[in-house]
Amino acid sequence: MTLHAPALDASHPSRVVLSNPAILWDAFDAYLFDIDGTLLRALGGVHNDAFPDSVREITGHEVSLEKVLLHGNTDSRILAQMYEHAGIDRAAWEPHRSRLLERMGHLVHQRQQRMEIVLMPGIRATLDHLRGLHRVLGVATGNLEKIGWLKIEKGDLHQYFSFGGFSDNYEDRGLLIGAAASQARKQAGPSATVCVVGDTPADIAAAKANNLPVIAVATGAYSIDDLLKHNPDIATTTMQALLDHTSS
Repeated sequence: MTLHAPALDASHPSRVVLSNPAILWDAFDAYLFDIDGTLLRALGGVHNDAFPDSVREITGHEVSLEKVLLHGNTDSRILAQMYEHAGIDRAAWEPHRSRLLERMGHLVHQRQQRMEIVLMPGIRATLDHLRGLHRVLGVATGNLEKIGWLKIEKGDLHQYFSFGGFSDNYEDRGLLIGAAASQARKQAGPSATVCVVGDTPADIAAAKANNLPVIAVATGAYSIDDLLKHNPDIATTTMQALLDHTSS
C-alpha cells in the first residue's frame, strides 16, 4: 500500500532557503535521491526488525538498535555498531557479514506485507518535473540494495530511477555517494553536474565530501533549521515547497 503524506500544518509553514539566490535547483544534469525520509517513509518496522533477527539467526548473538543512530546511517554501519554496542569484537562477526546482509534482505522481502509506504509531500511531482527536463535520476541510500529497491517498488517510484547506490559494500556514506555519482556520470556524461537530495546532516556531509551540491529537505527526523546548520546549498521544508517556490 502506498499512502501520501499530508501537507504540513500551519505550525510548520513552507520554507525554502537558498545559499546562492541565483541557484537553479532543477538545472543539474543528474540527481541522487536518498530514500528514507526523503522519497518516502516505510512504516511497520520491517526493516528495523530485520537487523537483530538476522544477527540472532546467523551468529546467535543478541544485539539491539537501541543505542544506534539510524537517521543518515548505512545498513552496513548499523550492523557494525549494533555489535560494537553489544561489546562483541568485530572478528567474531565479520566473517559472517555477507550472510548477515543477505539474510536481512531476505527477511524484509519475506515480511513485506507488513510494510506500508508513505510518499513525502511533492515527491512524485518533483520526479515528474525532473524527468520532464530529461534529468538522470538515481537513488543513493544507506539501504541495502535488495531493501532499497523493494521500497521504491512498493512506493511505485521504480519508473523514475535508472540506477542506484547502496550500502552493501559501503559503511561510509561519503564513499557510497562518490560511487553513485560515478554511475550518474556514466549515464549523463563525464562532466555532468550531480546533485544530492537528502534529509539528514549525513547526506549533506557526504555530498560535501565529494564536492557535490546538496538539497536538504526537512521531511525526515531533522527540521529545516537543524539542516541549515550544516550549510546545504538549498534547504526546504518539503520538495513540494521547492516546487512551489520555483513556480512563484
